[in-house]
Amino acid sequence: MKHFRRCVRSLLLLLLCVSVLIPIVFFTIKIKHLSPIGRKEFVEDLSAIKYRSDAALRLNAIEQEAREDLKGPKQIIYEDRAVNYSSNEDSETQESENDGEITDLLERNETNHERVEAQQFHQREISSMAGEKEQSDQRTVELDQNAHSRYRRMIDKKIKEVKDGHSNQTRVWPDHSLRSKSYKVTDVNITEMKDLMLRAKVYLNFAPPDSKSRLVKDLKQRIREVGRALSQATKDSRLSESSVQKLEKMEATLSKASLVYPDCPAMVSKLRAMTQNTEELVRAQKNQAAYLVRLAGRTTPKGLHCLSMQLTAEYFALQPEERQLPNQQKLQDVDLYHYAVFSDNVLACAVVVNSTISAAKESEKIVFHVVADSLNFPAISMWFLLNPPGKATIQIQSIDDFEWLSTKYNITLKKQSSSDPRYGSELNHLRFYLPDVFPALDKIVLLDHDVVVQGDLTELWSVNMKGKVNGAVETCNESEALLRQMDMLINFSDPLVAKSFNVNACTWAFGMNLFDLQEWRQKNLNSVYHKYLQLGNERSLWLAGSLPLGWITFYNQTMALDRRWHVLGLGYDSAVRRADIEQAAVIHYDGVTKPWLDIAIRRYKGYWTKYVKYDHPYLQQCNIQE
Repeated sequence: MKHFRRCVRSLLLLLLCVSVLIPIVFFTIKIKHLSPIGRKEFVEDLSAIKYRSDAALRLNAIEQEAREDLKGPKQIIYEDRAVNYSSNEDSETQESENDGEITDLLERNETNHERVEAQQFHQREISSMAGEKEQSDQRTVELDQNAHSRYRRMIDKKIKEVKDGHSNQTRVWPDHSLRSKSYKVTDVNITEMKDLMLRAKVYLNFAPPDSKSRLVKDLKQRIREVGRALSQATKDSRLSESSVQKLEKMEATLSKASLVYPDCPAMVSKLRAMTQNTEELVRAQKNQAAYLVRLAGRTTPKGLHCLSMQLTAEYFALQPEERQLPNQQKLQDVDLYHYAVFSDNVLACAVVVNSTISAAKESEKIVFHVVADSLNFPAISMWFLLNPPGKATIQIQSIDDFEWLSTKYNITLKKQSSSDPRYGSELNHLRFYLPDVFPALDKIVLLDHDVVVQGDLTELWSVNMKGKVNGAVETCNESEALLRQMDMLINFSDPLVAKSFNVNACTWAFGMNLFDLQEWRQKNLNSVYHKYLQLGNERSLWLAGSLPLGWITFYNQTMALDRRWHVLGLGYDSAVRRADIEQAAVIHYDGVTKPWLDIAIRRYKGYWTKYVKYDHPYLQQCNIQE
């Protein structure tokens, strides 16, 4: 009896073991016949489910917008459109419809195939979540991927054959205007690669920081590959075949990631956060770039510094009698055309003088009055001793020669708060003392050292000033980019300013100005200048610089000149029309990007460089090149 019970017990245990092992064996055999994509590469991601669920709870805690108000990113669909040109419109329409039907049929088949693949992939994902830990069969993976790529190529080939078959039946050379309309979308692959990189970065942000899953590694690798491809090509025509293959690999990896991270609200929140961070980064980069441009504008190029040093050494090697310039008896002749230039730059001053003489019809009647700071006075003097201005007369003075400037007026320009020391320099404000600098003259034209004269300026002396002091080109035209208003540089919140000036008054520009010195003396405008200069030192009335003080000093004392006399913006605006530049008598490089700097706007630099003597020995020794 005991032996019988023992046999029954053994038989039951055997049947129990068989009932447990047989399903496991069959399940294992079935799994081996499936594609192993998603077996192990997502197993490690399962450990992050708790991490993602916690993150989803935190994201859902944020107040979300209503579903009907939340708009997802606009999807960009790139299509290759075949344009047929035929004299028979009906046949053309019929052929295009046939092409569309066949293409749609193939694309639907391809879409269905991809949907089936996605379902199979999702089933394999579930299988891997059940705890499958075996190693992936690399050969099977490659076979599946190759089969899919062959299917895609077969579909593309069929679509191409259908389109080419109809296009070969009636081929007519298209018109160039129609061709330009047919290919509006350019560099499609480049744009798509950039979009896919952005999506990949978003998926990476969803993964735990210390994740070492296969998906994370693949995303990082695809980002590096596509990034290298983009750095090597800027157009679709320059993309290699390997770059296109990298694009396809990126699409496959993103398809896997979309199944692991299907949370759309989390994706929206992450994209918003990335957008905000990018905007802050761009804003900081713009501020840094603007600061560096301003810094570059205040610096002296190495070649220009070398030129000044060499000319200064040569000047002090001369005897006092050898430093005299010719024709100094013409300096006080009121029947001649007098031009004033205040400069601390040798090359800039030389270009102003050379361009004015080249455009003048009667250069023997021109007299230049150049005033320099004490540091650059020897270099500028030596340059014109070596390169006299032809038949014209030139006078070089140092600002230290005007001892009355600090004793008579007791100016305090250094108190002006400005990041650019040039705005508060005495040389910049010397323009407000023209009647005292040239007491024997009745009229004078003031030229900034960053201008180029292209036309004869003789007719300026015949302009009827109508009792005004200053002749200038206005900058208050709303239809132009050069629009400047009084409240841009002047503080109209101050009661005294608001009471004394009209905020809508028309503004004007320095750079080329005709001054009636007799009217200036009679109206005693220097007292107006000193009054507001002193008030500006006590409280904030304007931004640093001489232009707002000029608007105040010559308020209601400015005569508008024709715009063709003076064109501005070549130092900051790259959209100045070439026709306006060619017709202008004077072009002005106002702004930071001066023509003698490396940061100059290239399309305008030629107007300035043609007046520079680059074959001069000193320029060649200092490596100053065009």
